[in-house]
Amino acid sequence: MANALVQDLIDAGVHFGHRASRWNPKMSPYIYGRKNQIHIMDIRETVRGLLRAKKYVSQIASGGSLVLFVGTKRQASAAVQREAERCGMPYVSERWLGGALTNFRTIRSRMGRLEELEEIRSGDKLEGYSKKAQSSLNREYRKIHRNLNGMRTMNRKPECLIIVDPNKEKNAVLEARNLGITTIALIDTNCNPDLIDLPIPGNDDGIRSIELIMSHMADAVLAGRQTIVAKNEGADKPAPTAEEIPDKDVEAEASA
Repeated sequence: MANALVQDLIDAGVHFGHRASRWNPKMSPYIYGRKNQIHIMDIRETVRGLLRAKKYVSQIASGGSLVLFVGTKRQASAAVQREAERCGMPYVSERWLGGALTNFRTIRSRMGRLEELEEIRSGDKLEGYSKKAQSSLNREYRKIHRNLNGMRTMNRKPECLIIVDPNKEKNAVLEARNLGITTIALIDTNCNPDLIDLPIPGNDDGIRSIELIMSHMADAVLAGRQTIVAKNEGADKPAPTAEEIPDKDVEAEASA
């Protein structure tokens, strides 16, 4: 399995980093070398990080916890939305609203407003408003729908965030750290891995690279949900922390 995974990662260009002049020295353990002034990431570290992240996501998904997919950059938006919808998890693909986690009650109230606007637009109520009021309501609906539609099923705080490019999503990372929420992130050579609980070193600018990693994360969620019935007997067991994922299991899979 590891050989096929490595080939998929290479074909998707996951190993390509940023220009050497833009690197973060803390990423040095994940860098294999450089070619034409471009850093090349150690694919073994990518496989190790990916397998560890998949194991953790599968375990928390099997316990019924929520996983929030976050990726608002142009290259990531479509893949994040598609894979999150495929596995039935909430997502943020357009804009991270400040306080989305730390001020969750207010965000939930805005989702109530979204449902109210949808009800107005779906019936004949909209015809009772003036043209100016209709335009204002439609504009408000488009704005709220664009920013919050992916989170409308999130009725509680997530157990984990899956992030594309923590530099771009720094507000999401800070909120998650303040609340003790585990973070998994696809990190390029210009990122700080110390801010992420489970880093996956890889190209966070390439569309194919992002699609591949997000696909594996969605597969992990689906795999965890398939075992949720069998694990109901251990529902009282708390969700594992990132540190509880044994490295030896990951090493065994990576070397298989």
